[in-house]
Amino acid sequence: MTKDVVVEHGESSKAPLVAPVASGVGRAASVADVFLRFLAIVGTIASAIAMGTTNETLPFFTQFIQFEAKYSDLPSFTFFVAANAVVCTYLVLSIPLSIVHIVRPRARYSRLVLVFFDAAMLTLLTAGASAAAAIVYLAHKGNVRANWFAICQQFDSFCERISGSLIGSFAAMVLLIMLIFLSAFALARRH
Repeated sequence: MTKDVVVEHGESSKAPLVAPVASGVGRAASVADVFLRFLAIVGTIASAIAMGTTNETLPFFTQFIQFEAKYSDLPSFTFFVAANAVVCTYLVLSIPLSIVHIVRPRARYSRLVLVFFDAAMLTLLTAGASAAAAIVYLAHKGNVRANWFAICQQFDSFCERISGSLIGSFAAMVLLIMLIFLSAFALARRH
């Protein structure tokens, strides 16, 4: 699909007409970027809220002696909540820059900045989710060799909520990976 285009006083060139298509692909990638960021915001904030509000109290023999399980008892869960909150805050703050890419799909350096910080936030989110997943596994299965007993038979509501909060966080990790690939694709199309 080529067309003769007058370049300078009588000179013609066989220039491919790909600029409008490339611009449309760039805009579509930028719109997808904003949409994926909103989905990742929902996943991280839901995970942080679900984990941060998790606690369960069980009576032991009498009403006066009780066992309580809450997320703040375990540093891994506290780190998980903090990591999700930081990533959610970053995603909210990165939305305006993503919107700039809809208006200016050829912006390169701002997209490079997003790729860098998206990768950093993916690392933080992976660390938080992995730490929490290890504790959730111990809560469900226990460890006989270390004499750590599974607590999920007694604290079932607690275990359901902490397990559910991992789903949103792992979904946000997948969305961040998709965002990095999408930005890399948009940058690669510019060269």
